[in-house]
Amino acid sequence: MIDARTYSVTETLRNGLEVCFRAAHPDDGDLLIEAFHKLDPESVYLRFFGPKKEISPAELKRFREADFVNRVILLCTVQEHGREIVIASGTYASAGDATAEVAFIVEEDYHRLGIARRLLTHLGKIATAAGIRTFIAEVLPHNTAMLGVFGRCGWPMTTHSADGVIHITLDLGPAEQ
Repeated sequence: MIDARTYSVTETLRNGLEVCFRAAHPDDGDLLIEAFHKLDPESVYLRFFGPKKEISPAELKRFREADFVNRVILLCTVQEHGREIVIASGTYASAGDATAEVAFIVEEDYHRLGIARRLLTHLGKIATAAGIRTFIAEVLPHNTAMLGVFGRCGWPMTTHSADGVIHITLDLGPAEQ
């Protein structure tokens, strides 16, 4: 079993940038808010399916209270001027029956570097070790970048459209023993 609370992996992206994929900590709220304020409105819209100017107190509470069993949050960070900066996040939340809903957001300056795919891979590793066999996601049809990430992830995928949203199901395979 992987201890998701202490998960931390450093990797080098294809452009040479060193990033850290790590478990979010309850005291990362300010880093999360700072990262949110750097996002373009289009990225926010694609992630939250509508405009949004702030992270709500309820969302911050859920972030701070992630239990790393039913809700796992990974951050992707870089060091900038001796300071840790959040450039992406990925979350999965248990939906019951060995299924979890997964979601991501990556700051625009870091698009097309494979960060979302890496976040998905790390979350998948944690999830399968915890007995989760399926990821589900909802993606707006014009979010071709995220659809591509899911389509190229290597896990069997099924999709269907309903209510203007593409519903994705990823089969992570049998749970680790």
